[in-house]
Amino acid sequence: MKPLTLTLAICLGAPALAEAPLVLAVASSARPVSRPEMTTPATADIEARFQLWLTEFRTRALAQGVSAKALDAALPGLTYDAEVVRRDRNQAEFTKTVWDYLDTAVSSARIDAGQKAIARHAALFDRIEAQWGVDRHVIAAIWGLESAYGLVRGNDSTLKSLASLAFDTRRPEFFGEQFLTALQILDAGEVRLTDMRGSWAGAMGHTQFMPTSYRDHAVDFDGDGRRNIWSDDPADALASTAAYLKANGWVTGQPWGVEVTLPQGFDLASARRELTRMPSEWAALGVRDSNSKPVPDHGPASILLPGGGTGPVFMIFDNFAVLETYNTADAYVIGVGHLGDRIAGRGPIRGDWPRQDRALTFDERIELQERLTAAGFDTQKIDAKIGPLTINAVRDYQLSLGIMPDGYASLRVLERLRQAQ
Repeated sequence: MKPLTLTLAICLGAPALAEAPLVLAVASSARPVSRPEMTTPATADIEARFQLWLTEFRTRALAQGVSAKALDAALPGLTYDAEVVRRDRNQAEFTKTVWDYLDTAVSSARIDAGQKAIARHAALFDRIEAQWGVDRHVIAAIWGLESAYGLVRGNDSTLKSLASLAFDTRRPEFFGEQFLTALQILDAGEVRLTDMRGSWAGAMGHTQFMPTSYRDHAVDFDGDGRRNIWSDDPADALASTAAYLKANGWVTGQPWGVEVTLPQGFDLASARRELTRMPSEWAALGVRDSNSKPVPDHGPASILLPGGGTGPVFMIFDNFAVLETYNTADAYVIGVGHLGDRIAGRGPIRGDWPRQDRALTFDERIELQERLTAAGFDTQKIDAKIGPLTINAVRDYQLSLGIMPDGYASLRVLERLRQAQ
């Protein structure tokens, strides 16, 4: 999707990326490519309620200063898109296992295309790094994941997508703000209505900015008087991404994370986001990088177990949280970080993922959260997203049973909860 405070998203020209490797990268895009036509139209009842909602939203937009002229041009003809809502509930970052997601996100084709994109735009990246101090490989990785380096920027109507998601009951406040902001952007003349197109989720441009992120962080880097993230020229979009990350706390020179190994007997209960130590303190406990060396003191860090206690282990820094503002899914953040590392020439993840495990379905994730909460281990949200709150609840449940407290939300944990309740 798109940056989340942009967000998603997420979220996410490059005319010279037409080489064969790029074609492969597009075919295996980590983002939805193009939305298939709906085979079943929205019912008349839903469409009628949507049109009533749209009429009420017009009043809200007028009160927020959007001109009647802009609304008369933008709102007529908008219809409810049920497929957009379905996709919002099944984002790959949250529905795949981390390793399955990474297999696509960090494919050899995407790595190769990223290296070529950086070489082709070296002077542009030099200027961006000099101004914002954000690593070019990270910016390129976001570009690669969000739009296959500009080749798959999306052709869905941004207004139609955002209106459908704002009408839906899952996140109406968030998407309502995005829809209103998109109307304000149009009213300000920053983009033509016909050009305001992007992903099914309402994210726009090379790096898939949501409207509020565009409003707050987009920059005119090529000096043509427009903050044009939709252009084939990626300059404004890539610079805007750097500006966004810097505004959200990017620390120059600090990695997002480092793969590490844990010593025998390491207390997995200490592998939680809120517990941070300097790498030298972790080293005193026996934590080493994948080359058996202490990790340099880049800043306070925590230990992350995205595949449980038997999978790869990462020491993550403040820049991990900065990338989370773009997309909250751990899989996405690891995807961006690791793709950036690979583009920079660093090696693959060495630890073995538990590939015998499957991802929990949407219903199973809801059930897991409900059962944990009912058992006294409050996940605080029942949203089917396995974030830090649910991971902590799983870990506390595991501690209560005296089993490995890795916080790994597996089918085994769900089955144990089913047996106990």
